[in-house]
Amino acid sequence: MRQMTGRAVSVNGRSVHAEESGRGTDRVVFEAGQGLGRTCWDAVLPLLADRARLLTYDRAGCGRSPRTARQPTVDDMAADLVALIGAVVPESAPVVLVAHSMGGLIARRAAESLGARLRGLLLLDPTPEQAPVYDAFDRTAARVDRAMGVTQALVRFRPLARLVSGNIRRVFPAETYAAMLAEDVVPAGLAQSRKELRAAAAAIPRFRAAPPARPACPTVLLSASRPVKGRERQHAVIAEHQRRWTATLPDGRFEAVDSGHFLQAERPEAVADRVRQLLGAEGRRG
Repeated sequence: MRQMTGRAVSVNGRSVHAEESGRGTDRVVFEAGQGLGRTCWDAVLPLLADRARLLTYDRAGCGRSPRTARQPTVDDMAADLVALIGAVVPESAPVVLVAHSMGGLIARRAAESLGARLRGLLLLDPTPEQAPVYDAFDRTAARVDRAMGVTQALVRFRPLARLVSGNIRRVFPAETYAAMLAEDVVPAGLAQSRKELRAAAAAIPRFRAAPPARPACPTVLLSASRPVKGRERQHAVIAEHQRRWTATLPDGRFEAVDSGHFLQAERPEAVADRVRQLLGAEGRRG
């Protein structure tokens, strides 16, 4: 999988590294969560390779995309996603968009611009900005950012990089984790992840005040049902607000999945199954 070759794509004056795989006329585009990129989808892609053409990428500043000094916003990242789809996916091809965690904020903003091109939206444990656990997220993010600043210095020492990245080492395939360790768990990668954390913290009050338009396409939200130990109450609140948001959609479905937060690594077959359902949704609706 990690022998896949990619290419640089110009988006809004920036460059992102994109990889395409699979075959077929249908298109599936993947948006990662904070601090991750194309590699986090490795376990899902082989399950869909015979069903659709698949597009993964590293956001500007992440992974193999050139590093950048700029502080991005969620709107910037959404605009880059829309531009990437415009540059790579034929105009005649409808798209299923899959997004994880903070990537859900990006995908929901991008959906406004994609409009009728969007055949379906699959959100994996996305950030529900209306949940009260985000009432003081600016302060929480500031504390996490300070801790990440320490980690950013520590990961220069590779044994410590392996130690602090145990959360992804435990769930992602070994080959995928090796790529993440080399590309993401490095000082520049942690610096970019901190910028994305700040972008999410800034976006939450804006999304609360003026939420993105609700996607009109079929939308499936998979909520991870296995909380981190000690965060059971917070997890339950987040899941309830994910469910409430999905209930407001014209064609939305909420599902709890027996998984931790990284569903694409822990339950790739469930993710692939819901993508297939969304790829067939247009025909069923017709």
